[in-house]
Amino acid sequence: MQTVYDWVTVAIFCGLITLYLHRSVDEDEPGDSLWQYLVASTGCAFTNWLGNEGYQLAAIGMLALTLGFIHYVLAPFRSMGGGKS
Repeated sequence: MQTVYDWVTVAIFCGLITLYLHRSVDEDEPGDSLWQYLVASTGCAFTNWLGNEGYQLAAIGMLALTLGFIHYVLAPFRSMGGGKS
């Protein structure tokens, strides 16, 4: 782990793992498809590769796309605000 891209993408991937494990055992959460996590983790891997190869702008853009996908498709914070009624 030598670059900032290594650290950032591994941290995001750890968050994805935690989100997947949390949702796989929680009966109240809707089931996510495994392909959604595959897309997000592939985005992390591609971001890391771009950053390590020196394509800084492309890596930042790919990171933004990956985080946007995670935010809108996987919605990790959907259960944190409203509470259940």
